[in-house]
Amino acid sequence: MGGDSAGVSGSQLSLRADPKVFRKGDFLIGCTSSFRMIQVLRFHVVPPEHPKDMDNYEYMVCHFVEECRKEFKEHGNLQTKEGVDSAGTFLVGYRGGLFRVDSDFQVGEFHHCFGAVGCGMDPAHGALFALQQSSLPPTEKIRIALEAAEQFCTDVRQPFVIETLAVSA
Repeated sequence: MGGDSAGVSGSQLSLRADPKVFRKGDFLIGCTSSFRMIQVLRFHVVPPEHPKDMDNYEYMVCHFVEECRKEFKEHGNLQTKEGVDSAGTFLVGYRGGLFRVDSDFQVGEFHHCFGAVGCGMDPAHGALFALQQSSLPPTEKIRIALEAAEQFCTDVRQPFVIETLAVSA
């Protein structure tokens, strides 16, 4: 999983040293939206134990995302409007799966073996789609996708951070 280092607010852009992509135990998390959300995910969310009889998708929906919601509320990142909670969007790599958690806490599992979020999502998706049959290592495909996003999106900037996680059952 990879991410850029741009922090953007309106027309202001700063390069951030705090990464948008990080490992957390058995999880790989990549974020867009709010740096506060990233901080809560990185330093406050403690992934709950995965019940043995539960598949990965059900675990993400019923346990992981509910822990995120709880911590977002406790640490000032949860927004509630007309009774509906929202936060930001992020990717989670877990046990060989790639999941997208949207701002309304719905969990999606990608049909393809790749996904992207954020303002550079479209060029990154195009690059990853074009490279899916390539024999390049995954980290190189991610680097190329990030370069495509930087080329075609004003809010994507190097340095890029690419993290890997061993696939487990």
